[in-house]
Amino acid sequence: MHIHILGICGTFMGSLAVLAKQLGHRVSGSDANVYPPMSTQLQEQGIDLMEGFKPEHLHPRPDLVIIGNALSRGNPAVEYVLNEGLSYTSGPQWLAQYVLHDKWVLGVAGTHGKTSTSAMLTWILEYAGMKPGYLIGGVTNNLPSSADLGDSAFFVVEADEYDSAFFDKRSKFVHYAPRTAILNNLEFDHADIFDDLEAIQKQFHHLLRTVPGNGLIISPYAEATIETVLDMGCWTPRQQFGIGVAEEICKKQAANGGVFWNACIKDDQGSEFELRKYGKGSTGEEISRTAISWSMSGIHNIKNGMAAIAAAHNVGVDVPTAAEALLQYKGVKRRLELRGDIDGVKVYDDFAHHPTAIASTLQGMAAKLKAENGHSRLIAVIEPRSNTMKMGIHQQQLVESCQQADMVIWQKPEQSGLDFNALIADSKVPGYAFSEVSEIVGFLQENRQSGDHIVIMSNGGFDGIHEKLLAALR
Repeated sequence: MHIHILGICGTFMGSLAVLAKQLGHRVSGSDANVYPPMSTQLQEQGIDLMEGFKPEHLHPRPDLVIIGNALSRGNPAVEYVLNEGLSYTSGPQWLAQYVLHDKWVLGVAGTHGKTSTSAMLTWILEYAGMKPGYLIGGVTNNLPSSADLGDSAFFVVEADEYDSAFFDKRSKFVHYAPRTAILNNLEFDHADIFDDLEAIQKQFHHLLRTVPGNGLIISPYAEATIETVLDMGCWTPRQQFGIGVAEEICKKQAANGGVFWNACIKDDQGSEFELRKYGKGSTGEEISRTAISWSMSGIHNIKNGMAAIAAAHNVGVDVPTAAEALLQYKGVKRRLELRGDIDGVKVYDDFAHHPTAIASTLQGMAAKLKAENGHSRLIAVIEPRSNTMKMGIHQQQLVESCQQADMVIWQKPEQSGLDFNALIADSKVPGYAFSEVSEIVGFLQENRQSGDHIVIMSNGGFDGIHEKLLAALR
């Protein structure tokens, strides 16, 4: 079968392409912007890539077209598919029908941390010899690709709440029917498709309706937005995790729910913590303590790691083995990925799409730098590219999210609902805004200091700023 994918360089659609190729299909695809790391991965898989959305890309006629949710009516390729009567489907529907239908699905949902948690969970299962299938919305450093069919009954999927396609406005994760479901967190996002937080919570409850009674829901302790979803109706056992939760609460929650996971942090940067497991029936006493020391930093990553351990434990991986796996976890590309070090100036790439994600990343990095020497500058360079940020929804939250940096530089697009003058005026740290990437690069080149850590934050290609900046610094 010849499958053509529209929007193939998106993290989700690119991963689908890998799975389709492994199933033996001929795979090709089109996208408006073709850039690494996804384009590199696809080319290495022998998948034909085409730039733009031209009807001629669909010649000869493919057997099936998978249409990404970034495409809408009016797109030339979409109009051609409809006019010519080509067979088409959404990415989530194809995944559910051809890959997940007979699997024990472990779904990772939440506003933040889906990719990292999915990568951690997959690596734990792989390390334990379980040969899982997986689809992760990013390229990991422990695994050969962002997706694989695996060789077992288990399949890890990043369960996104974004809509499925222009013709299916349900969240992607509604298609997946996970047996083990992680709900990492829940905040307002995707303002282009959701009117308010309640609309997102409704979709999350649709997800809960698909989790079987003999499955498991894993969620953080005392997260009000998730508790609201659970209060709407839950038919599945639940485990909770938390950080620094009082022992009496841990025991009480374990007695009510079976198991409670608690982390005691050993350092400010979050690279060392002790994971405590509580359970054993009505008493809820402490069962085990496991020390974890790893290369990750930040409170957000500890939460991601705890959720991954709990999910792996649900399918038979003991906690010590999971902890050993995390010692060797190397992260995901574009998650605080070091892209270069020029004369003591380090440049990082981070996939940031929401104020909370920005704040978590900067908090972890600031704590790490303070522990190392306390003198390095942390500079955040932010492209507010997500639809929600561009609409100006998170104006004040964006200000607050950057206060752990020593300097903040904003890329200012021609059209944006954000008030960049206010972003700078309201900030307690020096802030600047530039319209062009070349201006940002020039400013950083002129004002660099040895020891600077420059974190470039965007959920897109950012006009190749990473390589442009590294070239200028050289």
